[in-house]
Formats: sequence, C-alpha cells, structure tokens
Amino acid sequence: MDTSSPAVFVNAELLRMHVGRKVRAVVQVIQSDGEISTGKSTDEHQLSVRGLPHVSLMSYVEVIGIAESDQSIRAEIWTNFGNTFGMSY
Repeated sequence: MDTSSPAVFVNAELLRMHVGRKVRAVVQVIQSDGEISTGKSTDEHQLSVRGLPHVSLMSYVEVIGIAESDQSIRAEIWTNFGNTFGMSY
C-alpha cells in the first residue's frame, strides 16, 4: 500500500479506482455498531468505514484513510462536522 502520497478526495463511485491508496471522503453516518460505521457518501451511495470512533447518527464526518475495497475505508484521521454540512448564506 502506498500511503506516502496525499489523500485523493473520493465519493463512492470514485473509491473503486483508488483501492489500496490513501483517500478522503465526506460521509453522513447512518448506522454504527462501534467497529464499523455505514455512511452515505456525497453521491448518495453507501460506504463502510472501519476505525471511526462513536459518532452520532446523521453526523457528517470527513474520513482520511486507506481504501480497503470499492465500498470501504479504514479510517486513520476523521473530522466530525456535526449534523449539518454545507454552505449557508
């Protein structure tokens, strides 16, 4: 695995092109069992995230980690954005 390069921003559709590489994604957590969280990516598809600490359901989280498959990321760094995400004017 090459983890020395910068993380590529992906959604669920793009994740499959970066398996084994460092990626970053924003997901909305829709289910969490403590070990694996399921989230909705920005393109409305589901992703599994391992290694995410307990976060509230419906929270938006940026995850940086290794793409383990075309539908899962092993989190190394995460940022919790809370229950709202986007730009408001």
